[in-house]
Amino acid sequence: MSAPFRFPRFFVTSPAPCPYLPDRLERKVFTELNGPHAAELNDALGRIGFRRSQSVAYRPSCAGCTACVSVRVVANEFKPNATQRKLIRRHADLDVSACKPWATDEQFDLLRRYLANRHPGGGMAGMDDGDYADMVEQSPVNSFVVEYREPAVNGRAGRLIGACLTDQQADGLSMIYSFFDSADETRPGLGNLIILDHILRARAIGLPYVYLGYWVKGSERMSYKTRYRPIEVLGPSGWRVMASEDIDTGRLAALADERA
Repeated sequence: MSAPFRFPRFFVTSPAPCPYLPDRLERKVFTELNGPHAAELNDALGRIGFRRSQSVAYRPSCAGCTACVSVRVVANEFKPNATQRKLIRRHADLDVSACKPWATDEQFDLLRRYLANRHPGGGMAGMDDGDYADMVEQSPVNSFVVEYREPAVNGRAGRLIGACLTDQQADGLSMIYSFFDSADETRPGLGNLIILDHILRARAIGLPYVYLGYWVKGSERMSYKTRYRPIEVLGPSGWRVMASEDIDTGRLAALADERA
């Protein structure tokens, strides 16, 4: 049986400063997601560590560095700890809904505040509303935006305080990008809540995994991803459960080096 989506053309980006580790350069290998088999191709590439951005699937391909490791939460085996259970209870009053991937001014305003507070010098800081619309709406796969709102008042929708662009793949939910009101001191832990909600959402619809993208040992920005157990890492022999010593020692770095 012919399967043209199995033979995509791959390209490599020019080196650019690494956003996670100082004094290093990043490079990505990527391919386009288009045509009738875009979803199947995205699923297949997702299982070997690729991520989606608009109509492109990419993964790191850095010369001399394999620090970026793909991670995914095993949804059916996840058991929230005491802190996570408390967080879920604290925000149980929020109105959560999965919406069609259509960019809104309210979402973009929230994104701008999030970037200004959390990533003021990041690569997304200069995004305009057109860039945001492209990020959300240019998807050749099954995507949606999960919105997190304050409770409705007098029949009117509550204030938007969180959102996540999410892909539904054959074996899990892939969190493409999440953002939230990080300055709201009355709603702490919204970023963690969004991940917890996706784990519970995947479990409810029978999907085994939640893909969190890449984890980089030693990067403070990435440390939150190890809070959700069991979590699997992609190594040279496939996916395996991350052990506590992987985080505390250099084993993951050695594992990644084996893949090079």
